[in-house]
Amino acid sequence: MPLTIAEKIKVILGRRDMTIADLANKLGQSRQNLTNKLSRDKFTEKEAVEIASVLGCDFEAVFTLRDTGEKL
Repeated sequence: MPLTIAEKIKVILGRRDMTIADLANKLGQSRQNLTNKLSRDKFTEKEAVEIASVLGCDFEAVFTLRDTGEKL
């Protein structure tokens, strides 16, 4: 089963030796707000890109049309 975005963020936090509070501070939001978003696994694409940037990662959200292979 694939990891959720929240699970992926937590894995990367561990690999970067960062806490949720560290990430929240770098994003300019409260730890509680980020914790709530992680628990709901609710992130806009913009938020995911910003989080990835802070964590030194790239974020790619891609839809691939199965019949043509076109990526959007």
